[in-house]
Amino acid sequence: MTENGPADKGGLGDLVGKAKEFLTDDRIDQIADKIKDVAPDSVDKHVDTLAEQAKKVND
Repeated sequence: MTENGPADKGGLGDLVGKAKEFLTDDRIDQIADKIKDVAPDSVDKHVDTLAEQAKKVND
């Protein structure tokens, strides 16, 4: 019996790879802007901080 590794089709590695392809810096900025449109102004700073951290992790 063989075990599937993370790089196998449908595995966690494949999912992470697809997420990194989708979550470009521009896309992260778009998502942050949409969140700030509906969230109170008091959280805008936190959304920006989270977006910057997401960009760093995505590199």
